Amino acid sequence: MFVKQIRLSSQARDQLIRLKTRTGIQNWNVLCRWALCVSLKEPTPPTPVEIPADSNVEMTWETFGGDNYELYAALVRERCVKDGLEPEDEVAATQFRLHLHRGISYLATPNKIKNIGDLVALTCETKP
Repeated sequence: MFVKQIRLSSQARDQLIRLKTRTGIQNWNVLCRWALCVSLKEPTPPTPVEIPADSNVEMTWETFGGDNYELYAALVRERCVKDGLEPEDEVAATQFRLHLHRGISYLATPNKIKNIGDLVALTCETKP
Protein backbone atom coordinates (compact mmCIF):
# COMPACT_ATOMS: atom_id res chain seq x y z
CA MET A 1 0.00 0.00 0.00
CA PHE A 2 1.36 3.41 -0.88
CA VAL A 3 0.13 4.98 2.38
CA LYS A 4 0.37 3.26 5.74
CA GLN A 5 -0.55 6.07 8.14
CA ILE A 6 -2.54 9.21 7.44
CA ARG A 7 -2.06 12.22 9.65
CA LEU A 8 -4.09 15.31 8.89
CA SER A 9 -3.12 18.95 9.19
CA SER A 10 -4.56 20.88 12.12
CA GLN A 11 -6.52 23.01 9.65
CA ALA A 12 -8.10 19.86 8.17
CA ARG A 13 -8.89 18.57 11.68
CA ASP A 14 -10.70 21.83 12.51
CA GLN A 15 -12.61 21.70 9.22
CA LEU A 16 -13.63 18.09 9.86
CA ILE A 17 -14.88 18.99 13.35
CA ARG A 18 -17.23 21.55 11.76
CA LEU A 19 -18.31 19.01 9.12
CA LYS A 20 -19.03 16.42 11.79
CA THR A 21 -21.33 18.90 13.50
CA ARG A 22 -23.12 19.86 10.30
CA THR A 23 -23.56 16.38 8.84
CA GLY A 24 -23.86 14.21 11.92
CA ILE A 25 -21.17 11.91 10.51
CA GLN A 26 -19.07 11.03 13.54
CA ASN A 27 -16.12 9.18 12.05
CA TRP A 28 -13.10 10.99 10.63
CA ASN A 29 -12.46 8.25 8.09
CA VAL A 30 -15.95 8.44 6.60
CA LEU A 31 -15.71 12.20 6.10
CA CYS A 32 -12.21 11.78 4.67
CA ARG A 33 -13.52 9.29 2.10
CA TRP A 34 -16.16 11.81 1.01
CA ALA A 35 -13.48 14.49 0.80
CA LEU A 36 -11.18 12.33 -1.31
CA CYS A 37 -13.96 11.48 -3.75
CA VAL A 38 -15.08 15.12 -4.05
CA SER A 39 -11.53 16.15 -4.92
CA LEU A 40 -11.02 13.27 -7.35
CA LYS A 41 -14.20 14.38 -9.09
CA GLU A 42 -12.69 17.81 -9.85
CA PRO A 43 -11.26 18.04 -13.38
CA THR A 44 -8.05 19.82 -12.34
CA PRO A 45 -5.22 18.33 -10.30
CA PRO A 46 -4.72 19.73 -6.81
CA THR A 47 -2.17 22.48 -6.34
CA PRO A 48 1.13 21.00 -5.16
CA VAL A 49 1.57 22.63 -1.74
CA GLU A 50 3.29 21.56 1.44
CA ILE A 51 0.71 20.21 3.89
CA PRO A 52 1.79 19.88 7.51
CA ALA A 53 0.94 16.72 9.45
CA ASP A 54 0.47 18.71 12.63
CA SER A 55 -2.76 17.41 14.13
CA ASN A 56 -3.53 14.50 16.41
CA VAL A 57 -5.91 12.95 13.85
CA GLU A 58 -4.21 9.87 12.53
CA MET A 59 -5.51 6.67 10.96
CA THR A 60 -4.18 3.71 9.07
CA TRP A 61 -4.84 3.29 5.37
CA GLU A 62 -7.13 0.36 6.17
CA THR A 63 -9.12 2.49 8.60
CA PHE A 64 -9.37 5.24 6.02
CA GLY A 65 -10.60 2.95 3.28
CA GLY A 66 -12.47 0.34 5.29
CA ASP A 67 -13.46 -2.71 3.28
CA ASN A 68 -12.82 -0.77 0.08
CA TYR A 69 -9.28 0.43 0.81
CA GLU A 70 -7.96 -1.21 -2.36
CA LEU A 71 -10.59 0.60 -4.42
CA TYR A 72 -9.54 3.98 -3.00
CA ALA A 73 -5.90 3.18 -3.79
CA ALA A 74 -6.86 2.27 -7.35
CA LEU A 75 -8.83 5.52 -7.73
CA VAL A 76 -5.83 7.58 -6.61
CA ARG A 77 -3.45 5.72 -8.94
CA GLU A 78 -5.88 6.08 -11.85
CA ARG A 79 -6.14 9.80 -11.17
CA CYS A 80 -2.34 10.04 -11.24
CA VAL A 81 -2.36 8.49 -14.72
CA LYS A 82 -5.14 10.84 -15.85
CA ASP A 83 -3.10 13.82 -14.63
CA GLY A 84 0.01 12.63 -16.49
CA LEU A 85 1.83 11.40 -13.37
CA GLU A 86 3.50 8.07 -12.82
CA PRO A 87 1.38 6.12 -10.33
CA GLU A 88 4.41 5.07 -8.28
CA ASP A 89 3.99 4.78 -4.52
CA GLU A 90 5.61 8.09 -3.60
CA VAL A 91 3.71 10.04 -6.26
CA ALA A 92 0.42 8.34 -5.39
CA ALA A 93 0.97 9.07 -1.69
CA THR A 94 1.61 12.73 -2.39
CA GLN A 95 -1.39 13.00 -4.69
CA PHE A 96 -3.58 11.24 -2.13
CA ARG A 97 -2.59 13.75 0.54
CA LEU A 98 -3.20 16.70 -1.80
CA HIS A 99 -6.59 15.37 -2.90
CA LEU A 100 -7.65 14.56 0.64
CA HIS A 101 -6.84 18.01 1.97
CA ARG A 102 -8.32 19.77 -1.06
CA GLY A 103 -11.50 17.76 -0.63
CA ILE A 104 -11.73 18.59 3.07
CA SER A 105 -11.26 22.28 2.31
CA TYR A 106 -13.84 22.09 -0.45
CA LEU A 107 -16.40 20.47 1.84
CA ALA A 108 -15.64 22.98 4.59
CA THR A 109 -16.26 26.02 2.40
CA PRO A 110 -18.63 28.26 4.38
CA ASN A 111 -22.28 27.55 3.61
CA LYS A 112 -21.38 24.72 1.21
CA ILE A 113 -22.43 21.89 3.53
CA LYS A 114 -25.10 22.74 6.09
CA ASN A 115 -26.41 19.22 6.59
CA ILE A 116 -26.08 15.65 5.36
CA GLY A 117 -28.44 16.39 2.46
CA ASP A 118 -26.06 19.05 1.11
CA LEU A 119 -23.23 16.51 1.23
CA VAL A 120 -25.21 13.93 -0.71
CA ALA A 121 -26.39 16.54 -3.24
CA LEU A 122 -22.83 17.75 -3.78
CA THR A 123 -21.62 14.32 -4.73
CA CYS A 124 -24.52 13.81 -7.12
CA GLU A 125 -23.76 16.99 -9.08
CA THR A 126 -22.55 16.43 -12.59
CA LYS A 127 -19.92 18.56 -14.23
CA PRO A 128 -20.62 19.89 -17.72
